[in-house]
Amino acid sequence: MQFSIDSVAYQGPVTTTNGVATMTDAALGAIPITDTRELESPARRALRRLFQRKGAVAGLVVIATFIVLALFAPLIMPYDPIATSWTLVRKPPSALHWFGTDDLGRDIFGRVIYGARASLMAGAISVGIALGVGVPFGLLSGYRGGFIDALISRITDAMLACPFLILAIALAAFLGPSLGNAMIAIGITTTPIFVRLTRGQVMSVKVEDYVEAARAMGNPRWRIALFHILPNIMPALLVQATLSIAAAIIAEAALSFLGLGQQPPAPSWGSMLNAAQRFLTNAPWMALWPGLAIFLVVLSFNLVGDGLRDALDPRER
Repeated sequence: MQFSIDSVAYQGPVTTTNGVATMTDAALGAIPITDTRELESPARRALRRLFQRKGAVAGLVVIATFIVLALFAPLIMPYDPIATSWTLVRKPPSALHWFGTDDLGRDIFGRVIYGARASLMAGAISVGIALGVGVPFGLLSGYRGGFIDALISRITDAMLACPFLILAIALAAFLGPSLGNAMIAIGITTTPIFVRLTRGQVMSVKVEDYVEAARAMGNPRWRIALFHILPNIMPALLVQATLSIAAAIIAEAALSFLGLGQQPPAPSWGSMLNAAQRFLTNAPWMALWPGLAIFLVVLSFNLVGDGLRDALDPRER
């Protein structure tokens, strides 16, 4: 006997009661149960995989903590981060000043919190610049090929031949010392990484069957690139962006340390380390806290990047 349940044809043993066909328990057990994970959207599946990785979750917690502290710093800090006091010069950590004070009597805890604004903003904006410039050029290079691909690739190779930090220092020095110019310099320096990554991903994806089908249906090139290729290379770009933010934070700290980033008296982790280098013996806490902040934030972004790489891997379950 054959009948349909939930639009699925079933053939198997049945029993009849008063002329009504019913399935036996054995027959019910033979119906396969669909795995609920197959019904998840790609975004929900990626989030589930991400939250299963303890390192990535710990990194997200640390990053979220620094973001909240930076946003609500005026409500949290009782001290002005640029206010000096000659009676509080190089005081060790205490109940009033948790992280101690610096060589000008300024509260280090407040300067670390306010310095998070400069570092996080530099990381996000510089990587945003790199994405905004690098992804379109990478799409154009990988999809069109030919002379355009050769030209963009040679310019990218020339920029990648220069060490990342050296090129950032040169550009920041050329543009002038300020946080805005430092972000532009870091963004330009990071752009070749995204050009090369996007080009490689596009060349891998553009030969897939669904791209060939879209081309056969008469879709224009720009539509294929934006609506068929770009969404499928976003996972790799997202992972690289997360890792690049960590590198950009280190670069901003280095530029500020050299006097090419955030300008005093505005707080920055790099400039705080520059001021602390003269007092490593007498006041080691001046270097400890900004250095620890850089370490924690950079490590957290790297952990999140590694977690995203695993969570967005289609081979993972």
